[in-house]
Order: sequence, then C-alpha cells, then structure tokens
Amino acid sequence: MQRITDLTLPLEHTDAELRAAIVQALGIQPSQLLSFEVARRGYDARQKGRIRLIYAIDVELAADTDVTLDKTGSPNLRYSPTPDTSYQFVMREPPVGFSRPVVVGMGPCGLFAGLVLAQMGFKPIIIERGEAVKERTASTWGLWRKRILTTESNVQFGEGGAGTFSDGKLYSQVSDKFHHGRKVLTEFVEAGAPEEILYVSKPHIGTFRLVAMVQNMRATIIALGGEVRFSTRVDELLLDGPEDARRVVGVLCNDGMEIRTDHVVMALGHSARDTFEMLYDKGVYMEAKPFSMGFRIEHPQSLIDAARFGPQAGHPILGAADYKLVHHASNGRAVYSFCMCPGGTVVAAASEPERVVTNGMSQYSRNERNANSGIVTNVDPVDFLPYFKGVSYVRDIVHGDERVHPLAGIAMQRHYESLAYVHGGSSYNAPAQLIGDYLRSQPSSSLGAVEPSYKPGVTLTSLSSSLPSYSVEAIREALPFFGRKIRGFDRADCVLTGVETRTSAPLRITRGPDFQSLNVRGLYPAGEGAGYAGGILSAGIDGIKVAEAIARTYL
Repeated sequence: MQRITDLTLPLEHTDAELRAAIVQALGIQPSQLLSFEVARRGYDARQKGRIRLIYAIDVELAADTDVTLDKTGSPNLRYSPTPDTSYQFVMREPPVGFSRPVVVGMGPCGLFAGLVLAQMGFKPIIIERGEAVKERTASTWGLWRKRILTTESNVQFGEGGAGTFSDGKLYSQVSDKFHHGRKVLTEFVEAGAPEEILYVSKPHIGTFRLVAMVQNMRATIIALGGEVRFSTRVDELLLDGPEDARRVVGVLCNDGMEIRTDHVVMALGHSARDTFEMLYDKGVYMEAKPFSMGFRIEHPQSLIDAARFGPQAGHPILGAADYKLVHHASNGRAVYSFCMCPGGTVVAAASEPERVVTNGMSQYSRNERNANSGIVTNVDPVDFLPYFKGVSYVRDIVHGDERVHPLAGIAMQRHYESLAYVHGGSSYNAPAQLIGDYLRSQPSSSLGAVEPSYKPGVTLTSLSSSLPSYSVEAIREALPFFGRKIRGFDRADCVLTGVETRTSAPLRITRGPDFQSLNVRGLYPAGEGAGYAGGILSAGIDGIKVAEAIARTYL
C-alpha cells in the first residue's frame, strides 16, 4: 500500500467526501481507488470556527495507476510507500537452561517487560506489592470515600501502576524508529482498547477501560507461562561477587520467599521510596535528578472548550479540549501544565500515612464538568538540600563522593506532602484556594461557581506556604500570563488544590547502554521510577526495550 499524508478536510465531512478528496489529491479516477484506511487523524485548531482535520491515509490502488498529486487545499501533501510498523522480536524461543527473569512492579513498564518476555518464551515472574486491579480499585476508593489509606495498594501501587488512575494518555515524544510505541498501542487494542488509539493524534483510554485491559494482559502473560504474584514486596536484592563486579542472584520478598534469577527488572514507579532506600543501601548506583512540584488547577471544561475550539466546541470528533502551557518566570523557574485531564477529576494519590498528594484522572468519555491539570515548577537537586539533614552537601557514604544525596528529593517531597496533610485539616482533605485569592495573597473562605472534584474533600485556606516560595511566586506570575493564552484561565473562582509532588521520580537509577545498572550486572532499572520514562506510553516502550536487552544477553 501507499500512504498519502497531510490531506486536509473540513471538520464537517462525510466518508464519501473523504473518498472524493483522496481521489482528487491523487489525480486518479474513482474506480482506481480500491480501498483505503485511516493511518492518522489530527486537527488544526489555530483558526477557531474553521478547524480542519489532517489525515494520513493508506490507499490501495488498481495496478498501473498513475498518480499526479493535486495539492490544492493541502499544500503539504505527500505520497510515499506505507511504512512497515510491525514489531520484530529479538528472539521467539529462549535457549535451553535460561534463567527466568523477575520483573518487580506491574505498572505499564513492568507489564510490557513481562508481556514481551513471555511472548519470547522466558516465562517471567512478576512481583507486585499491590493488589490485582479489581481489588486495588476497591482499596483506592477506601481513601477517596472513607479516608482510609491502604499503604501497599492505592493510586501508586498495584496492578496497572499509577497510570491506571489517570487520563490514560497514550502519546509521547519518545523516538519510535523500532516501532515499540506501535507495539504498545497494538497490544492495548488486543486487550480491549478502542481501535482509534492506533490513528488519532492524541489517543487516550481512561481509567475504567484500563482496568479491564490490564486484566486481559495479565491473562495473556500467564497463558504464556509467566507468573504474577500480588501483595508481594521485594525487600532485598540478592547480590554476589566482589565489590567491583557484583551481580544479581535473586530477590528476597516480604513473605520470606527467595527467588533465584540472573535478571531483575526494577520497574518500580516513581513512588516506591522504601525500595529506593533498599537499593541505595545495597550500593546500587543512583543519583538525584530534577522533578517538578505544584498544584492541581480546575476550570469548567466548557471554558477550555470555548477557548480552544470557539463555535465548534462540543463537536464529537474534537471531544473535550486540552491544553499545554509554559511560562518562564522572572525568578528563573519554569511553570508549565502537567498531565492535563479534560473532563476529569482531581484524585487523592497518597501512598504514605498522613501525607496528601494530588493527581488527575479522566474516564474515556471525558464528560465530567471540570478540566484539571497540574500547574508545576521545576525543582533541581540543589533545591533538595534544606530538606535532607539541613546541610549544604551530603557525603554519599556508599559511593564516597560529594554530591546531592540521591534520596534528598524524597525528603523534599515528603516535607510538602506532610504540610498539605496539615493544611487540609489532618483528615486527608487537600488544601485549596480560589485563583483570585491566590493572586491577591489572601486565604479563601468560600467557593464560587467551580466546585472542586477532589475526594474525600478540600479545606479552603491559603496555599502560600504549601510550596517553596520560589514556586508560589512563579505560579502567581504565570497564571495571568496563561489567562492571556486561554481566556478565563485565571478566572477568580477557579480552584487550585495542593499538592502535586509525584510528577516524576526525584532520582535516577543510572544504567548503561545495555540497560543494566552501572555497577550491578543483571539489574535492569526501568520506567518512571528509574528515571527513564514519563507516562504510560514511554514507560511501556522502556519495558519492551529492557525485555529485549535481557534476550540479547543470550545471543
């Protein structure tokens, strides 16, 4: 087949009009177009009221058809062979006597590492500290509805990982020349995701659909000889060899079970703080890295739709509008929107007692009344120092060098999560403030038209001490700037809810080009928790790459 790209049509068009546009663009007769399918569909909303759809179409033409491109209306039109996006396995049958790999964590990274290892015949053992997704959902609702936190099974921990309780976004800026991203999307469709995720420009799934898909993928792994052990935490990494040539020999779990293996994938997610500490104590090389902190902001979804789409707001093809904003503040901090959830809710995402963390979630329909996103600022390792033993620099005893301690960022996160718990009333309520009051530096005492969606509830207060002063000042400067980009973004009765601290892991478990730890052979740090992904798609891609790296050790 051949692919025609950048074919532009009005938002309102029929299938017959799409077919006619393909025929006209190729300069062929209608009878010469045997079939076609949509490979990609996006939109150009720069002109409100005149939103255009932009297609990539794979076409099958009659033999000996001459194509003469007509770029009228689509000046960037291109015509070329359809690329082969099929995934190629490193191997399909492991060697005799292979070591069954252990995958720690069953978020998107661990799920895809386990799936691809199983598809190659390695029969992985997946260890997940949280519950299976159905039971995990019930535990998560325990915090949202009853203020009861289950520390081992919540928004952060359990089958499906943190991505299960999110918008389910499936797009990324990761290069995909080996079609790992296509592999992720294809497996999701096989597990029950809508086929449109294969061609829309900003695919998403939503929480409820993710739950069923994760269960189906687990069933596939088990059918291929893999094992999944829930409510099991890895408490020790077992190592052997001299100090300068250590290697993995297994893991020890909290139930006393010892599993011997030559390959351990650490797909921990960004919140497995106790496991980070264990790995550090075992001497695994890691380093502090930047992350971001801020608040969740909520607006009426209708406000965002009108600002982005104008009179065409509400069109079923466009759906609920999203946005992406950034401002470079005068104090040197970057302020940007993070994990925008159209038509969604703000959720309680704590994983440790007496701490408050927020995140965003949407269903596939995206039909809740509010839009929300994180409004966050960057923090760098040097910013972690006041929160870790109060010294300028901390000597890394294990590695013997002067640097910001790898665990210092966790101390900073914990500090502000504990403050949020207190500011919310020490009840798992989240502290919240109206934007108008935040801009005037005065506490909020009553809500306006925008009702915050966070459960179990919010406590109106001042957020001025809920983040470092440089973050508070930068966000205060950015909101009116964002209001000039999206009319109404800084509307006085819209709501900020604190705090968003889990944008990414505050450390990196550094690895080499073979995907193994720099100083422990057989250890494969992977995904968000290791500092190598950010979101469902990129985490899934990283899991696939790590599975391939394990297979290559046998080539």
